[in-house]
Amino acid sequence: MNTMDIELVSVSKSFGSVNVVRDLDLQIPRGQFVSLLGPSGCGKTTTLNMIAGFHAPSSGEIRVRGKSQRGVPPERRNLGLVFQNYALFPHMTVAENVGFGLRMRGTPREEIHRAVESSLRSVHLDGFGDRYPKALSGGQQQRVALARAIAPQPSVLLLDEPLSNLDLKLREAMRVELKELHRELGMTFVYVTHDQEEAMAMSDRIVVMWQGDIAQQGDPISIYRNPRTRFVADFIGRSNILSVGSHSAGSGGLDLSIAGTQIVLHSSGSDAAAPVRSCCIRPENISLHSGTSPDGCRQNRLDGTVRRFVQLGAHVELLVDVASAVALTVLVRSSPASLLPAIGSAVTLAIDPRDVQVLAD
Repeated sequence: MNTMDIELVSVSKSFGSVNVVRDLDLQIPRGQFVSLLGPSGCGKTTTLNMIAGFHAPSSGEIRVRGKSQRGVPPERRNLGLVFQNYALFPHMTVAENVGFGLRMRGTPREEIHRAVESSLRSVHLDGFGDRYPKALSGGQQQRVALARAIAPQPSVLLLDEPLSNLDLKLREAMRVELKELHRELGMTFVYVTHDQEEAMAMSDRIVVMWQGDIAQQGDPISIYRNPRTRFVADFIGRSNILSVGSHSAGSGGLDLSIAGTQIVLHSSGSDAAAPVRSCCIRPENISLHSGTSPDGCRQNRLDGTVRRFVQLGAHVELLVDVASAVALTVLVRSSPASLLPAIGSAVTLAIDPRDVQVLAD
């Protein structure tokens, strides 16, 4: 039995002379919530459109549950679709919108009624069937679009930036609802977004795309903690990225000489034979040195001067100059002002070697 709902094998797509997707290999297991994440123009929406059948690959093959989709039109792929603009029919009621796809298939009326009622319950819109889209909020309209997509019981739900038109609070609430809906249905979700926080909050697996290819894929925590490239480190969360001039084997890892400075940082668990061009340190993994190393490890210590101080509520963001033209962003928990360093004051920073991530570019 094939456990993969979606498979892309050496898939490429060109529009004229522009290569949008390049020799992509991707497997999406049944029941997972997978996000295609990346900036505009990286190829994520084109990839989704090829899975949906709106674009044919220039080369390669797409399979849905083990079956090639070559020549199969969108309406015969048994895929649900949710777009950012909702695409609801304004002259139809909510129930009519949700049941539209089933009516086009010639589904019996009683079966449509049951499917519509079940789908509306799934998205918490019981009793909304007689209303029209214009009487609904943006969040409610998005739920109707979701209900319409799941009513025919597709094998996979494809979602193209469905929350981008909602305000921040509603977007955050809908993230929770989408994840809960995924758990309830047990259906495979393939979700396109440029919002890394959105992808981190909902996904079982994130596929980070860049220039038509996969830069890195994995579960949200592993991608955040162990980015492989400068692009991924910069795109997922916030990072201090430093260029490495040279490196050598050290005790249990690598000693990294930061380009243009006298700074040497120790990174644990790295391969001396692998290429090293830069490293990254997350702001929350830098602490103000207290004079002790809690687990006795060899901490990196850097002396610097506070250039900027920004109060963020639960945290304070510091910008600390540690060398000429090298500054580190540091995120520390808020505390009484008397305990925090002032602008212009000297500080010592502590960085665990395990938090110095080596990058390949």
